[in-house]
Amino acid sequence: MKKFCLLTLLLGFFLVTGASARERNVNIYDEGRPVPETPVYDRSGQAVYLTDFKDNFVMAVFWSKNCRPCIRELDDLNGFYNKTKNNGIVLLLISPEEDWETAFEQQQFLKRFGAPDLPFYVDKKGKLAGDFGIFTSPHTVLIDTNSQEIGRIHGGADWDSDAVVEYMYRIKADSSRPKETMNLDKGNER
Repeated sequence: MKKFCLLTLLLGFFLVTGASARERNVNIYDEGRPVPETPVYDRSGQAVYLTDFKDNFVMAVFWSKNCRPCIRELDDLNGFYNKTKNNGIVLLLISPEEDWETAFEQQQFLKRFGAPDLPFYVDKKGKLAGDFGIFTSPHTVLIDTNSQEIGRIHGGADWDSDAVVEYMYRIKADSSRPKETMNLDKGNER
């Protein structure tokens, strides 16, 4: 039943955003996976772990300043962030450390491309991306309130659209519900 609901949501996402399956690749897992215990670093150089955001639904967006689709979606991500930031969704923008000389440079770049509000982090030597097996961008990892990876979105999205915002709230809600169990007693089969 859960798979059917998620497939219905995915179909709705594709239809509402005008995307085809080739343009958007959303993958929601049946079971959560532990996230790597690899830090990223905030603008002050402090180590931050994805598990630090436990009790929040986390969207870790891996991107690069050398990726045109990544740059095109920055403004939309900023809109998404501003719509969802106070409602239990944490958006983390994670780029390779080698893209930037300083945090100020990254901040100015984001401002220039319409994303002045996004919290940004650097991934030293691409370690976290490598631990996730991410080698392309943009790439979004979805993490539930128990710090379990529950899915991924490969490629960009129209993040600021109401349909996508609603879709992410649905994924968040589904991920926080207790997992359904199935009664396997033969006497209850129908």
